[in-house]
Amino acid sequence: MNGKKTTARGMGNPQFRVVKKTEYRKHSGAFRWIVISLILLLVACLLGIFLYIESHYTVTTVYVEGNVHYTNEEIMDMVMGGRFGKNSLFLSLKYRGKEIEGIPFVQTMEVTILSPDTIRINVYEKALAGYVEYLGKYMYFDKDGIIVESSDARTDGIPQVTGLKFGYVLLHERLPVENEAIFNKILNITQLLTKYNVSADKIYFDENYDMTLYFSNVRVRIGSDDKIDEKIMKLQSILPELEGKKGTLEMENYTEQSKNITFSMDE
Repeated sequence: MNGKKTTARGMGNPQFRVVKKTEYRKHSGAFRWIVISLILLLVACLLGIFLYIESHYTVTTVYVEGNVHYTNEEIMDMVMGGRFGKNSLFLSLKYRGKEIEGIPFVQTMEVTILSPDTIRINVYEKALAGYVEYLGKYMYFDKDGIIVESSDARTDGIPQVTGLKFGYVLLHERLPVENEAIFNKILNITQLLTKYNVSADKIYFDENYDMTLYFSNVRVRIGSDDKIDEKIMKLQSILPELEGKKGTLEMENYTEQSKNITFSMDE
């Protein structure tokens, strides 16, 4: 040892180099600027893509089909609610291969994207034959007498059924009546009313299961379901003449041959 100091430079090792502080800052600043530039570029690209999607995939036309209980606006709110609810690209991803369930009175709904600005919503409502009132609720039943919905509100176009005797009502179970064949009668009459575009407020069955239909202040005694198709078809042409009147229309004995119909005004 000769007492002289030895440095990394003096050791002749090419892998080590003393970097000045100013030079380090220069390289570090350049790298930081490159990273910031890349981030800004990425943000600009994402913003451009977002603005393109917003302008080219905004829904302006909606076709709603099959709805009775809910209005078009209500159906659209259910399907298109939320931040991106009016974006067809978002809707196509959200509802692709998926049906909308869990909505009262609706079996399912399907959303179809027709074009970037147009969608179609198909509503498949539960088949309701009528409803009964029970403990302040409207209990809606299907063609088999199964209670499918309980509601605080009446649904237009679905008649109230009275005269049936039952001790209790359970959701998703059959209405416990003495004669379950009555549900076939109810289904038949409601289908005929729909066929001839006649909307009854109420269907009453007496102890013999003869029917009386109620239309505002007019009672229509249909009687048995014999010749029921002919009776409802004739009723369609008579009801406009009874508008504003109050009384009873007797159609129990009506046939195409006898045409026996009388109307008695209430006093």
